[in-house]
Amino acid sequence: MIEFVLDSRSKVNTYVQLVQQVKQALRVGLLSPGDQLPKVREVAQSLAINPNTVLKAYRELEIEGLAEGRPGVGTFVTRSLAGASLPNQAELRADLVAWLDRAQAAGLTPEDITALVETTLRASLPTEPPQQTASAR
Repeated sequence: MIEFVLDSRSKVNTYVQLVQQVKQALRVGLLSPGDQLPKVREVAQSLAINPNTVLKAYRELEIEGLAEGRPGVGTFVTRSLAGASLPNQAELRADLVAWLDRAQAAGLTPEDITALVETTLRASLPTEPPQQTASAR
Protein backbone atom coordinates (compact mmCIF):
# COMPACT_ATOMS: atom_id res chain seq x y z
CA MET A 1 0.00 0.00 0.00
CA ILE A 2 1.15 3.53 -0.73
CA GLU A 3 2.21 5.80 2.11
CA PHE A 4 1.76 9.48 1.30
CA VAL A 5 4.34 12.12 2.20
CA LEU A 6 3.78 15.86 1.89
CA ASP A 7 6.36 18.50 1.10
CA SER A 8 5.27 21.50 3.15
CA ARG A 9 7.76 23.71 1.28
CA SER A 10 6.28 22.83 -2.10
CA LYS A 11 4.14 25.33 -3.95
CA VAL A 12 2.11 22.38 -5.30
CA ASN A 13 -1.34 22.03 -3.73
CA THR A 14 -1.64 19.24 -1.18
CA TYR A 15 -4.26 17.31 -3.16
CA VAL A 16 -2.09 17.53 -6.29
CA GLN A 17 0.86 16.10 -4.34
CA LEU A 18 -1.33 13.12 -3.40
CA VAL A 19 -2.43 12.62 -7.02
CA GLN A 20 1.18 12.85 -8.22
CA GLN A 21 2.31 10.25 -5.69
CA VAL A 22 -0.39 7.80 -6.79
CA LYS A 23 0.58 8.33 -10.43
CA GLN A 24 4.25 7.76 -9.61
CA ALA A 25 3.38 4.56 -7.73
CA LEU A 26 1.36 3.41 -10.76
CA ARG A 27 4.25 4.14 -13.14
CA VAL A 28 6.80 2.14 -11.14
CA GLY A 29 4.49 -0.76 -10.31
CA LEU A 30 4.08 -0.06 -6.59
CA LEU A 31 0.32 0.08 -7.19
CA SER A 32 -1.62 -2.16 -9.56
CA PRO A 33 -5.23 -2.42 -10.68
CA GLY A 34 -7.34 -3.79 -7.84
CA ASP A 35 -5.15 -2.35 -5.09
CA GLN A 36 -6.96 -0.32 -2.47
CA LEU A 37 -5.81 3.20 -1.71
CA PRO A 38 -5.54 4.14 1.97
CA LYS A 39 -8.83 5.17 3.55
CA VAL A 40 -9.53 8.91 3.47
CA ARG A 41 -9.70 9.16 7.26
CA GLU A 42 -6.34 7.36 7.68
CA VAL A 43 -4.58 9.65 5.19
CA ALA A 44 -6.09 12.78 6.73
CA GLN A 45 -5.02 11.74 10.22
CA SER A 46 -1.51 10.62 9.29
CA LEU A 47 -0.80 13.81 7.32
CA ALA A 48 -2.81 16.14 9.60
CA ILE A 49 -4.86 17.48 6.70
CA ASN A 50 -8.55 17.99 6.03
CA PRO A 51 -10.32 14.82 4.79
CA ASN A 52 -11.84 16.93 2.00
CA THR A 53 -8.33 17.38 0.59
CA VAL A 54 -7.91 13.61 0.34
CA LEU A 55 -11.40 13.28 -1.17
CA LYS A 56 -10.50 15.89 -3.78
CA ALA A 57 -7.36 13.94 -4.72
CA TYR A 58 -9.27 10.68 -4.96
CA ARG A 59 -11.99 12.36 -7.05
CA GLU A 60 -9.29 13.65 -9.42
CA LEU A 61 -7.96 10.11 -9.78
CA GLU A 62 -11.49 8.90 -10.54
CA ILE A 63 -11.99 11.61 -13.18
CA GLU A 64 -8.71 10.54 -14.81
CA GLY A 65 -9.91 6.92 -14.82
CA LEU A 66 -7.18 5.72 -12.48
CA ALA A 67 -9.33 4.87 -9.47
CA GLU A 68 -12.88 4.01 -8.51
CA GLY A 69 -14.65 4.74 -5.25
CA ARG A 70 -16.87 2.02 -3.82
CA PRO A 71 -19.23 3.42 -1.18
CA GLY A 72 -18.60 1.93 2.23
CA VAL A 73 -15.60 -0.05 0.99
CA GLY A 74 -12.91 2.38 -0.22
CA THR A 75 -11.12 3.60 -3.32
CA PHE A 76 -9.46 1.12 -5.65
CA VAL A 77 -6.96 1.43 -8.49
CA THR A 78 -8.58 0.69 -11.85
CA ARG A 79 -5.63 0.86 -14.23
CA SER A 80 -1.85 1.05 -14.31
CA LEU A 81 0.47 3.65 -15.78
CA ALA A 82 3.40 1.22 -15.88
CA GLY A 83 4.73 0.89 -19.38
CA ALA A 84 6.68 -1.79 -21.15
CA SER A 85 9.81 -0.57 -19.37
CA LEU A 86 8.59 -1.82 -15.97
CA PRO A 87 10.72 -5.03 -16.02
CA ASN A 88 13.85 -2.89 -16.54
CA GLN A 89 13.11 -0.57 -13.65
CA ALA A 90 14.56 -2.76 -10.87
CA GLU A 91 18.05 -2.68 -12.39
CA LEU A 92 17.76 1.04 -13.17
CA ARG A 93 16.57 1.72 -9.62
CA ALA A 94 19.63 -0.08 -8.24
CA ASP A 95 21.87 2.06 -10.47
CA LEU A 96 20.04 5.18 -9.31
CA VAL A 97 20.43 4.24 -5.64
CA ALA A 98 24.19 3.81 -6.20
CA TRP A 99 24.33 7.18 -7.98
CA LEU A 100 22.37 8.85 -5.15
CA ASP A 101 24.84 7.40 -2.63
CA ARG A 102 27.71 8.91 -4.67
CA ALA A 103 25.91 12.25 -4.94
CA GLN A 104 25.34 12.37 -1.19
CA ALA A 105 28.97 11.39 -0.52
CA ALA A 106 29.99 14.27 -2.80
CA GLY A 107 28.08 16.65 -0.54
CA LEU A 108 24.92 17.22 -2.58
CA THR A 109 21.78 17.99 -0.60
CA PRO A 110 18.40 16.57 -1.64
CA GLU A 111 17.61 19.98 -3.19
CA ASP A 112 20.91 19.92 -5.12
CA ILE A 113 20.13 16.43 -6.40
CA THR A 114 16.62 17.42 -7.46
CA ALA A 115 17.94 20.49 -9.28
CA LEU A 116 20.63 18.44 -11.02
CA VAL A 117 18.18 15.75 -12.13
CA GLU A 118 15.51 18.21 -13.32
CA THR A 119 17.92 20.43 -15.26
CA THR A 120 19.59 17.38 -16.81
CA LEU A 121 16.20 15.94 -17.81
CA ARG A 122 15.20 19.20 -19.46
CA ALA A 123 18.50 19.41 -21.32
CA SER A 124 18.70 15.75 -22.34
CA LEU A 125 15.22 14.58 -23.22
CA PRO A 126 13.31 15.74 -26.27
CA THR A 127 10.41 17.99 -25.35
CA GLU A 128 8.22 16.91 -28.26
CA PRO A 129 7.87 13.66 -30.14
CA PRO A 130 9.61 13.73 -33.52
CA GLN A 131 7.41 14.96 -36.33
CA GLN A 132 6.73 12.56 -39.16
CA THR A 133 7.76 13.75 -42.59
CA ALA A 134 5.64 13.15 -45.65
CA SER A 135 8.04 10.43 -46.84
CA ALA A 136 7.86 8.60 -43.49
CA ARG A 137 4.09 8.21 -43.62
